[in-house]
Amino acid sequence: MPLTHFLGLIALVILSAGLTIWLALWSGLPFAALVFATLSASLILTWTRVSR
Repeated sequence: MPLTHFLGLIALVILSAGLTIWLALWSGLPFAALVFATLSASLILTWTRVSR
């Protein structure tokens, strides 16, 4: 993968993460709820990969 594509992907990931956090806070979702959802999703994905 060329360096420009790689850097573009990193930029898009950072942009989408920032947009997600901004939209969640703008809609009135508490930051703690966003953190809880993120940690829960991470644990679920980890447990499903370990069981394979």
